[in-house]
Amino acid sequence: MKNLIKRILSGAIYIALIVTALLLLDNSPVMYLLVFALLIVLGIGEMITMAKDDATQSWLVNVIDMLGGVGMFVAFYLHYEGETLQSRALWLLPVATYLLLRCIVQLYRPRQNALHSLERSFFALGYVALPVSMLNGIMSITAPRLLLGVFMFIWLYDTGAYCVGMLLGRHRLFERISPKKSWEGVIGGIAFAIAGAYATYYWFDEFFQVPDLTIWLGLSVVVAVFSTFGDLVESLIKRTVGVKDSGNIMPGHGGILDRIDSLLLVAPAVLIYLMLVVPNI
Repeated sequence: MKNLIKRILSGAIYIALIVTALLLLDNSPVMYLLVFALLIVLGIGEMITMAKDDATQSWLVNVIDMLGGVGMFVAFYLHYEGETLQSRALWLLPVATYLLLRCIVQLYRPRQNALHSLERSFFALGYVALPVSMLNGIMSITAPRLLLGVFMFIWLYDTGAYCVGMLLGRHRLFERISPKKSWEGVIGGIAFAIAGAYATYYWFDEFFQVPDLTIWLGLSVVVAVFSTFGDLVESLIKRTVGVKDSGNIMPGHGGILDRIDSLLLVAPAVLIYLMLVVPNI
């Protein structure tokens, strides 16, 4: 019971931060930038920790990687929010600075396998910071409120998959990587997401201002399918390095990567969906 309470409280705090940051984005980007920068810093830190081998990564490299991830997120934000060509071009500055610093610093670590060290850093940014940065692209195509809908569908899918999987799960989805996940859970999660799409369109249309039900339905399916893959990919990483959780910062949930694993594949998938399927939204 105590663990359940901790899980509920930490999950509620996480959801409240995301929702508040997105709701305030119309008026001020400060909380949005802070919350998602924090997710990137924590996620990169966990990724680097899990990927450690017999060589210890220096604190300086870790800080450069974390700042590089935050810089990438801010760069994408500047690119999509910039009103002039000069301000839009500034998005390249943090990315270029990170690339220069990270490669030069590696020259001064002669006892470390340079390729492994750079692989850790670049994969951490590519796996964590890049997908989170793509949220700015989604927002620029639509609006912050539709981005809130993306998170809502992720949470609905997770809830449905967990509840249906616990009650009815019999057929394993991907036993080699995640023995507990079932096809029944996936189907239940997709059903929850689709039901959420219908409810959102008919009950909250004025708030979200999405003109077409098919957009919501397609979005909910894309989110649900790639939430599954995102969860499986993180499970594969954890199984490869032999850990149960990515960290312990969220009581009852594990690490921050255990909470945003779905998002890391949902974000690029939704961006592709919006750009190719509904380019005129």
